[in-house]
Amino acid sequence: MSNNLILDKLEGVFIRFKEVGQLITDPEVMGDMKRFVKLSKEYKELEAVTEAAKEYKNAVDTIAESKDIIANESDEELREMAKMELEDLEVKLPDMEQNIKLLLVPADPEDSKNAILEIRAGTGGDEASIFAGDLARMYTKYCEARGWKVSISSFSEGTSGGYKEIVMNVNGEGVYGVLKYESGVHRVQRVPQTETQGRVHTSAASVAVLPEAEEFDVDIKESDIRKDTYCSSGPGGQSVNTTYSAIRLTHIPTNIVVTCQDQKSQLKNLAKAMVELRSRIYAMEHQKYLDEISSKRKTMVSTGDRSAKIRTYNYPQGRVTDHRINLTLYNLSAVMDGDVQEIIDKLQIEENAERLKESGL
Repeated sequence: MSNNLILDKLEGVFIRFKEVGQLITDPEVMGDMKRFVKLSKEYKELEAVTEAAKEYKNAVDTIAESKDIIANESDEELREMAKMELEDLEVKLPDMEQNIKLLLVPADPEDSKNAILEIRAGTGGDEASIFAGDLARMYTKYCEARGWKVSISSFSEGTSGGYKEIVMNVNGEGVYGVLKYESGVHRVQRVPQTETQGRVHTSAASVAVLPEAEEFDVDIKESDIRKDTYCSSGPGGQSVNTTYSAIRLTHIPTNIVVTCQDQKSQLKNLAKAMVELRSRIYAMEHQKYLDEISSKRKTMVSTGDRSAKIRTYNYPQGRVTDHRINLTLYNLSAVMDGDVQEIIDKLQIEENAERLKESGL
């Protein structure tokens, strides 16, 4: 794509940015909370494109000026400075272009949201539960390193350790846009702690990452929810175990059930359970969006398909393989300690290439 074509496309962005900036200060818009939230989000996204666009436009203008000085200026010192500036900018320009093209391609509208991370033990009995616990620890360490807040909303412990199922809330900037790549089946190949013959077994756990729905995303009627309270189990001291602070919500039309037993306060558990219920109802709609996109893309990285086998963790070889992009790394212990950024970066690069191809940019 030529400089002129990119600049033409950016002109539309500048106009829309100005328009949205005026709209979010309009008292009528501010009175319609749903519209105001949507426009504020668009303003933030357009701001990032506008900043990059200004930098790019300055670079294109400076290149043109430098070429003019080299061609027409008699002062040798000025020509030498122009040559240095030109060389520097011509090296930087392709990266600037690539960045702008990606910013111009519509992102998944949910990328900026918080996420709900659910890990369930699959085939493999006790060993699958232990592995689900290892994954929960891996994601907790990764999220904490990124400065994201992780809280457990419900869990069911495995008989030999780990979890049969665990649901965590992850709050921070752009959480869903990063963690969405982790949805799918994770396999582990290792000698289980319970194995006496030293044979390698294969077990699995499934990971589901849902965008956390905001209040304005889903409208739930109170009459559609059945609320039950019960005594919490697990850590938290006596007060957690003896008061009816745990909450179970059932959404009657969809039959979705969520539980929260994390807090001592029933009200806090109810608030957290409502966020999860809203997100699960919202995720049903979001899945339709993902299905629509994945039908267009042959190598869709983040389909949200929970049955797709996405990664294998092989302990005897110290190897991690991501099957979607045929990436193999031999740093298993670091990955299990939360160092999954390299894998996510490569998945993002792959998906960005697909998005650019699809958009024709």
